Amino acid sequence: MLTLQVLRNDREALEKALSKRGINAATMLNRILALDEERRHTQKEVDDLKAKQNEASREIGDLFKSGKKEEAEARRTEVSALKEKIHVLDEHQKSLVQQQEAALLEMPNRPHESVPTGHSEADNEVVSEEGDKPQLHGEAKPHWELADQYKLIDFEAGVKISGAGFPVYRGKGAKLQRALIQFFLDRADAAGYEEFIPPHLVNPDSGRGTGQLPDKEGQMYHCVEDDLYLIPTAEVPLTNLYRGDILAEEELPVQLCGYTPCFRREAGSYGKDVRGLNRLHQFDKVEIVRFEKPENSYASLDGMVEHVRGLLRDLELPFRTLRLCAGDLGFTAALTFDLEVWSAAQERWLEVSSVSNFESFQANRLQCRFRNAAGKPELVHTLNGSALALPRIVAALLENHQGPDGIRIPAALQRYTGFDTIS
Repeated sequence: MLTLQVLRNDREALEKALSKRGINAATMLNRILALDEERRHTQKEVDDLKAKQNEASREIGDLFKSGKKEEAEARRTEVSALKEKIHVLDEHQKSLVQQQEAALLEMPNRPHESVPTGHSEADNEVVSEEGDKPQLHGEAKPHWELADQYKLIDFEAGVKISGAGFPVYRGKGAKLQRALIQFFLDRADAAGYEEFIPPHLVNPDSGRGTGQLPDKEGQMYHCVEDDLYLIPTAEVPLTNLYRGDILAEEELPVQLCGYTPCFRREAGSYGKDVRGLNRLHQFDKVEIVRFEKPENSYASLDGMVEHVRGLLRDLELPFRTLRLCAGDLGFTAALTFDLEVWSAAQERWLEVSSVSNFESFQANRLQCRFRNAAGKPELVHTLNGSALALPRIVAALLENHQGPDGIRIPAALQRYTGFDTIS
């Protein structure tokens, strides 16, 4: 959530930045600032009336002491009227605060100045490309056929148990999943990230804190009776660990990681893009999260992107890095880099990681701050990244490393799988 200070003091630059997202923010800003002006005016009225009430209460005591009972009772009547007026204004004030907060929650983050202008993923900027695309043998297959051939994943059983988008991993397919999770966690640990096992269900405050609510409410599975949401990513519970906290400056950076299943409804997804592991309702992911001092957050973002690149190099997968354009940028992000791997059998790029800097947008919602050198509370910057999401990594591993006699396991992964080929 953008701060009111930014809206008041940097309005022109904010409108220009949000226009890159295709948003004409003038009407929205006018409403928020008008509500804020009325809120502040109402607060002044309340403060003035409470001062009068306090003064009148002191006078009543003096009048009773002086034996002026009738005058004291008259003043009591005035105080009662003041109390009623204060109550009415307090209720109006609460309504203004709720309206203002609701309007602020609907406003997306301001894109960083380096974010390209654009309307869709077609306008994303390719920052770099690395690795050679493999030349497959004549009988090469897409991953869903390989998974069936080698009995790695049972898509039909998943449909029977839960529905489309819930695969059942088996045998070496299950071992490959487990190996990848441990590989990613070990690399995160070596990079200084503390591992957590968080809850997989979160309350609405947690969803609002990281920006999933109200923006992605329709994409989240909701347990209505308990008013809990299945997490779409470990980012949500991990970031909320510090909701409402004030950190000491020397505690920063805070680096967290966690493996969780992730749940996404992904309504409206059809066609070839959802075949096999391309798009699922439940999948596994290792997430990395950072809390940073504002002046360090963009250097940390670069470091997180390089961490993900290192994982992809070790998995021997060709990949590219994209800087997302404003039209494809997530609601909460100021700057996002996507990393995509090449799917040789499908002959297309598959997104496997998004690494984002949210600046103070999430921290303002979370009220997560640190005490700066002057001892004053200041909002932290939050960052997160997939390191990595498993389904499309598995798809690319199966497709890119397949040969006539089986599927080769990258050397870096073999000590985790316990086998070097799938055949």
